[in-house]
Amino acid sequence: MIIVAGHITVEPAQRASYLTGCVVIVEQAREADGCLDVAISADLVDPSRINIFERWDSQATLDTFRRTGPGSDQDEAMLSVAVEEYDVTSVRPLFG
Repeated sequence: MIIVAGHITVEPAQRASYLTGCVVIVEQAREADGCLDVAISADLVDPSRINIFERWDSQATLDTFRRTGPGSDQDEAMLSVAVEEYDVTSVRPLFG
C-alpha cells in the first residue's frame, strides 16, 4: 500500500476556490482502480493550509492515475508543498 500525505499552502483568500477546483480530482481518484481513499480538505486551524491524504493499493495504480488523471492547473496557487509518499508494509485496525 502507498500513502500520500502532507499539506500545501495557498493564500487564505484563495483556499475555498482552490478546494472547489479539487472536487473533480477527488471524484476521479476515488473511482480509479487501486484507489482506497483520497481526501483534500481545509485545515481546521491554519487558513492557508490544505491537507492531503491518499491511500493506494500499489505504486503502479498510483502512477497510472497520475498519468491519466486530471492535470494540475492549480499549481500556480500553491505557496508551499510538503507532501510525501510512504510505502506501507502492514496495517492494523485502530478501533474494533
